Amino acid sequence: MSEKTFTFESINPVDILGINNINIELLKHIFTKLKIVSRGQEIKVFGDEEEIANFEEKFHLIITHFEKFGKVNESNILEILENGDFFLQAEQQNDILVHGRNGLVVKARTTNQIRMVEACNLNDLVFAIGPAGTGKTYTAVALAVRALKNKEVRRIVLTRPAVEAGENLGFLPGDLRDKLDPYLQPLYDALRDMIPTQKLLSYWEDGTIEIAPLAFMRGRTLDHAFVILDEAQNATEGQLKMFLTRMGKSAKFIVTGDITQIDLPRNQASGLIQASKILQNVHGLSFIFLDEKDIIRHKLVSKIINAYDENSNK
Repeated sequence: MSEKTFTFESINPVDILGINNINIELLKHIFTKLKIVSRGQEIKVFGDEEEIANFEEKFHLIITHFEKFGKVNESNILEILENGDFFLQAEQQNDILVHGRNGLVVKARTTNQIRMVEACNLNDLVFAIGPAGTGKTYTAVALAVRALKNKEVRRIVLTRPAVEAGENLGFLPGDLRDKLDPYLQPLYDALRDMIPTQKLLSYWEDGTIEIAPLAFMRGRTLDHAFVILDEAQNATEGQLKMFLTRMGKSAKFIVTGDITQIDLPRNQASGLIQASKILQNVHGLSFIFLDEKDIIRHKLVSKIINAYDENSNK
């Protein structure tokens, strides 16, 4: 008789075993030739080597399903056991970037978001410039999570310039992390949509996912990483140049920003505007410009942006 142990670290046992162990009981009912014992985040299997190998293949698909969809139930397990790899391959459509929590499907929804995805597939550096609500940050984070799940990169680094939008971070309570957390909230929100909570916490703890202000990038070389600079309109020319030159081996960079919402002092030019002129003809990078047609928030957002644009033109 052979024995093998399977672990699923960073995942809540209930998510895999099911409430009252309903999922593991189903597996015991199906794999009748094996003795299956579960304890915490560990499953021990006893029996014939060939039977254990079959169990291992199916259990791996169950874990993969959970990582993609954020849940697994009895019907999922039955379909995986019946159809095997075909079950997952059928879900891996080209337009789907990641499967988020609670069955959320994340994909490019608009023409320019699709162009953004295509540009990232072809280039190691992409600039995505457009107004609020066009999905720049969300799409960029989805691309980063996809790359991490596909093992194309080893980590994700998300950064923003620490420039307040008419507010003063110094008056917020707590240490630097506490002050910056609210400012970086859109990045946290996107990650929480796409990665199960326990897995996300483990990524933060071991540094697989890092969120930091732009100033913390100085002097670093970012290898094998998917790096996103968000709100880049608030980076100065020097800051943006510093950031872009952090690119190391096997790295992907996406720079997102809205040049209509610059919070820099009036005597400082936006590095994003300057970069869009200086780097326009550099081979190997791409500029994607999103507009009001890409806005996927409330329908009023498009009308508000158009009204402000018309007022500016006057």
